[in-house]
Amino acid sequence: MNRYWSSVVHTLTPYVPGEQPKRTDLIKLNTNENPYPPSPRALQAMAAEAAESLRLYPDPNAGRLKQAIADFHGVTASQVFVGNGSDEVLAHGFQALLKHERPLLFPDISYSFYPVYCGLYGIDFTPVPLREDFTIDPADYRIANGGIIFPNPNAPTGRLLSIEAIREILDGNPDSVVVVDEAYIDFGGASAIPLVNHYPNLLVIQTLSKSRSLAGLRVGFAVGDAGLIEALERVKNSFNSYPLDRFALSGAVAALQDRDYFAATCQWVIATREHLAVRLAELGFEVLPSAANFVFVRHPGHDAGELASRLRERAIIVRHFRQPRIEQFLRITVGTDEQSDKLCAALTEILG
Repeated sequence: MNRYWSSVVHTLTPYVPGEQPKRTDLIKLNTNENPYPPSPRALQAMAAEAAESLRLYPDPNAGRLKQAIADFHGVTASQVFVGNGSDEVLAHGFQALLKHERPLLFPDISYSFYPVYCGLYGIDFTPVPLREDFTIDPADYRIANGGIIFPNPNAPTGRLLSIEAIREILDGNPDSVVVVDEAYIDFGGASAIPLVNHYPNLLVIQTLSKSRSLAGLRVGFAVGDAGLIEALERVKNSFNSYPLDRFALSGAVAALQDRDYFAATCQWVIATREHLAVRLAELGFEVLPSAANFVFVRHPGHDAGELASRLRERAIIVRHFRQPRIEQFLRITVGTDEQSDKLCAALTEILG
C-alpha cells in the first residue's frame, strides 16, 4: 500500500491476463492467440507506414478504418467506434453506457474483466448464474437492471447463444443497453450486428486480435446505433483523442479487406478444433460445445490443476481458472494440427 494512492486504487483487484512466458520453445495454448500469421496484405500495409509520415499524428477519427468496418458489416460509418483492442472499447462502454443506479448484469462465469471495470468505474453488478450446462438462459435477464453484457461465444466456456435468444434478451430489456462481446464470433457463430438497425439499445463489440491474427496490433471496434456510438466518442475524446496509430489503422483496414485470407484461417481453426474435440473425448474428457478458438474441458478422473502442471512439465501451457464451478476445467487454445498432436500425445502419456 502506498500513501500517495487515491482511494479507488486501494479497492481495485486488477485483471490478470494469461501468462506470456519468455521461453520460445513452448507450445502456448493459454491465451487464445491465432496460430496463423496475419494477412500478407496487412503486413505489407503496415510495412509501408514505416515512413517519414510517422512524424504526423494519425487520423483521430480513424475514418478509413470505420468505413472498412462499415463496408464489411453492412452498416454506416456513423454506427462504428474503434479503439485500442476490444478491452479499451469495453472500458469506454462501461463508463459511457453501463454506469447507472440499477446493477449491471452479466454471467457468473464470463470474461473476468467485467467485474474489474465495475470496480474501476464504481458500477454495481449482479452476476447471473449460467445453467448447469453452462449456457445462458435469456429468462434470467428479465429483472431490473442498469445494463446487460455477455460474451458470445461465452468465455471461457466457448458456448454460443443463438440470435433468437439474443433477440429475447433485447425484447425483454428495451430500456437497458445490451452489450454483446463477440471476440470469438468468427469461429462458428452468427454475429448480432445485423440486429443493430432494429434495436437502438444494442452494442456489439468485436476485435481483430483473434480471427484476424492481430493481437499484437490492438484494434477493437463497436457497432451500434449512432446515439450509442456518440456516447463512446464523447468518452474517448475526453480520454485519448488519438487512440490508434498509423500502423494499426493501415494494418486493420488491409486485414478487413482481405476477406479470402480471413475466411480461410477461420476454417483452418474450426477444422482443428472439431478434430481436437473428438480426440479429447476419446481420452475421456468432457468437452463443452465450442464456437470459439478454444475448447473448455474436464476429465472425471484427474484434477485440472494437476493436468495443467504436468503439461507444463512437457512444455505445453494451457489455462486453468481457480474459481467456483469451473476449477476442474482447462481452457485449451486451438493451435495448429501439429500442436494439437503434441498436446494429445502428452495427455495420453499423462493419463496412462
